[in-house]
Amino acid sequence: MLVDSHCHLDMLDLEPFGGRIEGVLDAARQQDVAHFLCVSINMEDYPGMLALAEPHEQVSVSVGLHPNEQGGHDPDIDELVELAKHPKVVAIGETGLDYFRSEGDLGWQRERFRRHIAAAKCSGKPLIIHSRDAREDTLEILEAEGAGEVGGVMHCFTGDWDMAERAMELNFHISFSGIVTFKSARELQEVATKITADRMLVETDCPYLAPVPHRGKPNQPAFVRHVAEYVAGLRGETYEQVAAATTENFRKLFRTAAVA
Repeated sequence: MLVDSHCHLDMLDLEPFGGRIEGVLDAARQQDVAHFLCVSINMEDYPGMLALAEPHEQVSVSVGLHPNEQGGHDPDIDELVELAKHPKVVAIGETGLDYFRSEGDLGWQRERFRRHIAAAKCSGKPLIIHSRDAREDTLEILEAEGAGEVGGVMHCFTGDWDMAERAMELNFHISFSGIVTFKSARELQEVATKITADRMLVETDCPYLAPVPHRGKPNQPAFVRHVAEYVAGLRGETYEQVAAATTENFRKLFRTAAVA
């Protein structure tokens, strides 16, 4: 079985699935995808996302505020810790730094990131990290704030082997998205060949970043199988080996008994 370790089920266009989230989950199940981590990006949509996930044992959620989100409710540490007590919540995030889409003085992003790390440490939940054009600051803040105590995942990883090694030294896993299947992603493909099996995860980040052969189309959890198969090919391993390793890594990292 596979786990889509990072998806946004509440952002999918459900029309091709009969207007029902069950259609999305059924399509994924046909591709051996049996569990899903639906990731929070803001507080306004969080209640609806949680309500979507609650009837489905195979769907876990995170709670947090994406680094690019502005203008909405920005929770403090205590609120994040309280929200993380819900049995569906297995992680804090996605959080981190994004210097690509935000401009000006980004001190507010760094402060928000630190609050999320503190909440993760208080709640004992791992972190889901978003890092874009902010490599050094991301790693420095993770180290300075003691994020290694809870660990987590560098989601949709796009860095090189040096960044991957440094992240793993800080107790973080590396998650491969559809980007790894792109011809231009040579550094990332090198990471996939070098990383030890016990630190890998796979994800879709759907509805974004559909892998080859669906690149340019809306992404969905079923497509995480393409990511796993591609990574297996890079590593000279079978799909079954990569599926088993990434599923076990997810189960251990997020400590969820819902993943068999």
